[in-house]
Amino acid sequence: MWKLLIRLYLVTIVSYSAAIYLMPELVIRLFQDRFMTYNLDYSRGLQTLMVKQFRAVPSEQWPALAAQMDKEFEPLRIELAAVDDGGFSAEEQARLKRGENVVRIGDWAWRTAVKMVVPPDPADVSWLYWSINVLIGATMLACLLLWLRPHWRDLERLRRTAERFGKGHLGERTHIASSSNIGSLAHVFDTMAGDIENLLNQQRDLLNAVSHELRTPLTRLDFGLALALSDDLPAASRERLQGLVAHIRELDELVLELLSYSRLQNLQHLPDRVEVALDEFIDSILGSVDEDLAAPDVVIDVLLHGALERFVLDPRLTARALQNLLRNAMRYCEKRIQVGVLVGDQGCEIWVDDDGIGIPDSERERVFEPFYRLDRSRDRATGGFGLGLAISRRALEAQGGTLTAEASPLGGARFRLWLPTPS
Repeated sequence: MWKLLIRLYLVTIVSYSAAIYLMPELVIRLFQDRFMTYNLDYSRGLQTLMVKQFRAVPSEQWPALAAQMDKEFEPLRIELAAVDDGGFSAEEQARLKRGENVVRIGDWAWRTAVKMVVPPDPADVSWLYWSINVLIGATMLACLLLWLRPHWRDLERLRRTAERFGKGHLGERTHIASSSNIGSLAHVFDTMAGDIENLLNQQRDLLNAVSHELRTPLTRLDFGLALALSDDLPAASRERLQGLVAHIRELDELVLELLSYSRLQNLQHLPDRVEVALDEFIDSILGSVDEDLAAPDVVIDVLLHGALERFVLDPRLTARALQNLLRNAMRYCEKRIQVGVLVGDQGCEIWVDDDGIGIPDSERERVFEPFYRLDRSRDRATGGFGLGLAISRRALEAQGGTLTAEASPLGGARFRLWLPTPS
């Protein structure tokens, strides 16, 4: 708010200063004759009295009279000047010779030899004038602050709502009154948010319904094939049936992945955060994926940087993300996987490195899209379904964290997981 207020105030005060100092000068230049006439009329009485004072005494006494009046009129200055004095322009000298008065904006002069000079304002008066300008500026700042505060409050509420809505809290609304200056904008946003929520809920419900409906016939097929395999069958038939069982179980796994992704896309509850010991937590995750190691000679290193601190996180979501990352690394590594953990003041960072072929720069963001697989992983034997990384990122985002891909010091890919410290 302060940045916006300062910018608005600077624009306003600069415009005000330019107007208050430049516009009077412009108007005086455009209407100089009228200002001269006004000043003549305004000072005619004082001029007439002064002229009578000088005409009442001989011209030899004019200097003494001018000195006396100079003291009496202080701080105004009364001076004697000849008509042909260099301080008068040719036009002013002509007016004086005709017996007419001469007036200047800021300087006063008249008839033949008497000149009244208005001195510059004293320092304290100048400071008073500047104080008035400062007070005017402060008043304008206070008015702008009062005017801007409700606007900023509503804009901040709109920003926070949009931020939470983008993080998956689909029920968030601005609740800004229609009388607000951004009431129409807030109403459009709330309407849009409601439409998006309805659309995503319908999509989720459809995906859940289809997934659940698929699991029933898949379970029946699996059970039926298991019964068939229990009979005495020729070797070729048994092999074909076992292949069918593998395909059915693969399809069942895909359904489970779809259900997991659907739940993470539409979280109904806040993450269940608890404090865990990071070394024990990482060890339990490594134990859960031990049986997935395709090659027994693959080495998994764990680097725990600094003190083994405890950290608050959602164990279920974080474990699911790390398991997917480790299984992904197992598919593409050559012989080595490295897991690193670093806890700082701002949060916890965990990374998974492998020594595989890596991920091209242009693909590092796309690998987190659902069902997207790199060319090498088109083969189902290594590529999975293309949902693991999408699920991992969503599990981290649900906790306010991030998941990114980059090059690994081992030569392959590094997936960097970051979780913020709960406030």
